Amino acid sequence: MPGEVQRRGRRGADAIYFDHRGQCRDPEHHRHCPGRWRGAVSRIEDGKRVRRKVSGRIKSEVKDRLKALHEELDQGVKPSASYKVADVLTDWLEHGLDGRSPKTVSTYREVTAPLLPLIGDIPLRDLTAADVRAALTRIGATRSSRTVTIAHQVLTRAIRHAEANDLVRRNVAALIRAPRGGARGRPSRALNLGQAAALLEAAHRYRLQAYVVLSLTIGIRSEEARALPWDHVDLDAGTISVWRSVRAHGDVKTRTSRRTLALPEMAVQALREHQELQRQERLNAGPLWHEHGLVFASTLGTPLDRSHVRRSLKLICRSAGIGEDWAPRDLRHTFVSIMSAHGDVPVEEIARLTGHSDIRTTETVYRHELRPVIRTGAGVMDRLLAENTESVIDSAAD
Repeated sequence: MPGEVQRRGRRGADAIYFDHRGQCRDPEHHRHCPGRWRGAVSRIEDGKRVRRKVSGRIKSEVKDRLKALHEELDQGVKPSASYKVADVLTDWLEHGLDGRSPKTVSTYREVTAPLLPLIGDIPLRDLTAADVRAALTRIGATRSSRTVTIAHQVLTRAIRHAEANDLVRRNVAALIRAPRGGARGRPSRALNLGQAAALLEAAHRYRLQAYVVLSLTIGIRSEEARALPWDHVDLDAGTISVWRSVRAHGDVKTRTSRRTLALPEMAVQALREHQELQRQERLNAGPLWHEHGLVFASTLGTPLDRSHVRRSLKLICRSAGIGEDWAPRDLRHTFVSIMSAHGDVPVEEIARLTGHSDIRTTETVYRHELRPVIRTGAGVMDRLLAENTESVIDSAAD
């Protein structure tokens, strides 16, 4: 009858019983709780008797969980009822991301934060694929598909970290596909030819003019431009080697993103002027100058933060009269857009200029070999933007 042990054999065997109290621990109300079936396994581990328990709504569920528990124990896995999903994520974020930048860790922490109130209190050994799917679906209702995908990937990797430490038998997060999100992220945008010319004209009055020129005329990433050293720039040959970024490892986004590009003449001129400006800033700073060999640095030679670039670009855009809601990455998209719409350049060549290989996405899949110096873009950007910049100047003079 309920409340009695339903199966108990020799000492150390499994026990299955019905607990009237269920999850309720209040003596005033436990009589009204529906109750749960519970199972227990007793084993000798390291010379000590250890009793491990499982529970379920029905008896057959407890039997299945006892069987799974035996398999885990036989494989050396040591699941714990006190080790919860929140602990899994915390352990991985603190110990499983060696070498990753603080920004990356912060991003992972932010995208998984919505999961904690949904599944954070579930013991890892009791987590099911259905639990993960339901939680991702919930957060996907108000977030983008990219956010949901990253949250799923982080959870999968965190549980894999627990697997490696014998804390769980299988990775249930890896058994499902991430659902689609319902919210849209910020769409990529690009300046039109007239706006790009106006921006170049306005940039002449700011110390980051060369940054704007370089981003618009060769499509360099912001993370690549901020890490660009002078010894990777050959102004006499008119070339630039994109081999570094501000990422934690110092390399570009992927190994195959390395490329050497010809510089448009306007970019060469802007860099020469910027080099002279930086020389003067070095003299003015005196002993306060910190030499890092960077093309784009602060007035004291220190590396630029992305927030510095965003603020400067906002001012330049305001001066150009094109609105302030433009991000540094939009300059790269502008390069691709102008080359495609006005440059009469094949998509495959644009992909080479930007370091991409997949002409359908141009954002995720990269080429598998290094290319020689690519000169197609230099002439096109000189012709198009120089002509339009002159038109803007003539219009302003009139």
